[in-house]
Amino acid sequence: MAKTRTIFVCQQCGAQQSRWMGRCPECGAWDSLVEQLIAPARATGTGRPTALGQNQPTRLRDIPLADFQRLPVYAEEFARVLGGGLVPGSVVLIGGDPGVGKSTLLGQVAAHFAASVGPALYVSAEESAQQIRMRAERLGLTADDLFILAETSLDLIIEHIRTLRPRLVIVDSIQTVYLPELTSAAGSVSQVREGALRLMQLAKETAIPIVLVGHVTKEGAIAGPRVLEHIVDVVLYLEGDRFHQFRLLRGVKNRFGSTNEVGVFEMAGDGLREVRNPSQVFLAERNTHSPGSTVAVTLEGTRPLLVEVQALTSHTANAQPRRTTNGFDLNRLLMLTAVLMKRVGLPLFNQDLYVNIVGGLRIGEPAADLAVTLAIASSYRNQRIDPDVVCLGEVGLSGELRSVSQIDRRLSEAAKLGFRHAVVPAHTTLEPPPGLTITPVRSLTEAVELLTRKPNASQTETDQG
Repeated sequence: MAKTRTIFVCQQCGAQQSRWMGRCPECGAWDSLVEQLIAPARATGTGRPTALGQNQPTRLRDIPLADFQRLPVYAEEFARVLGGGLVPGSVVLIGGDPGVGKSTLLGQVAAHFAASVGPALYVSAEESAQQIRMRAERLGLTADDLFILAETSLDLIIEHIRTLRPRLVIVDSIQTVYLPELTSAAGSVSQVREGALRLMQLAKETAIPIVLVGHVTKEGAIAGPRVLEHIVDVVLYLEGDRFHQFRLLRGVKNRFGSTNEVGVFEMAGDGLREVRNPSQVFLAERNTHSPGSTVAVTLEGTRPLLVEVQALTSHTANAQPRRTTNGFDLNRLLMLTAVLMKRVGLPLFNQDLYVNIVGGLRIGEPAADLAVTLAIASSYRNQRIDPDVVCLGEVGLSGELRSVSQIDRRLSEAAKLGFRHAVVPAHTTLEPPPGLTITPVRSLTEAVELLTRKPNASQTETDQG
């Protein structure tokens, strides 16, 4: 009689090992191997199937198209990221740092869904029903068809879903529910994988959309096996600093829509509020009279966002000047600083340099290179840049300016917010929107000399203190 055997599975890459090791030989992660028991396979009598299953090969053109209606959800920003709403029978995974607002957002989604569509079931494996009621009172959430279930056994959760038959199910979180027949602890590789598979099969069988909350690792990725993200239909990340009021909801996988969309929310006393015009909010407190401030036009999915870029240079006597960023890649800042020193001639070797993206946002695309470099030059020369100018362009190692994608949409958004001038790469050929004039420049040196001027002696003494 075959016996149950033990293997060790890496939580990072899913590699299987016959014995425990301190470091996974596949991905190199430390302390990532988790014990998993494998039950023996049942004998079928013969090594071949006795009959064909119900599913048969079908020509692609003969497969009927699914006729489904997307279910509305709370906030247009959330629906935008989903592709227009929830698809019946879909499984959505939402991850994010602790305290970023996942439970708050999904509580609002469940209450809105129960009030406008039908019964919703919120399963909490981390909080009691009383804790959820207290948060609902604080957020002002009221819905007659919103049901709360505080349970950790996935078998019982599935039975309640089959009995109640809600229109929406939220499980908070997938790492804290467990299957009793598995001997491993909740949150292990086997528990997370088998639990997600059970819920996925239930969603497809009953056409009930299920939203799962996933814990994240210290690197920011979804905790547990990588197969979890392959099982679900949609993977979303709620990003933001808990000390800032803005949150960004990004899609990294979506079988029913685009992954290029982003939703913007603001954390308030009554929960997460959607931000319809993020650019106007991010620029509301901008100081137009100080040097070192520019406006970049970044693209989050298909939505252009105007954000303020701040830079500060300060003379230092240290042999190694500091380079500090907030919301911008440090390695890219080091590259842009080298270009400013080599191609433009700014002596930044004795200057501490700080770059900040206002509002807690993170910019990852190179279209903000020109705005960052001009903010640094403006701060060093102590000369403010015209507040009605937006800057967009990628900076190359030779100091040349390269064009960026969808520049027409970026300029249209800038014109809507009242900006009158735009500095763009010279190869840009398009008709500017009404009220906006564009100035094409070929190099970073040309852009710096155009928007800043060399300081006089008094300014130099003031700047270098």
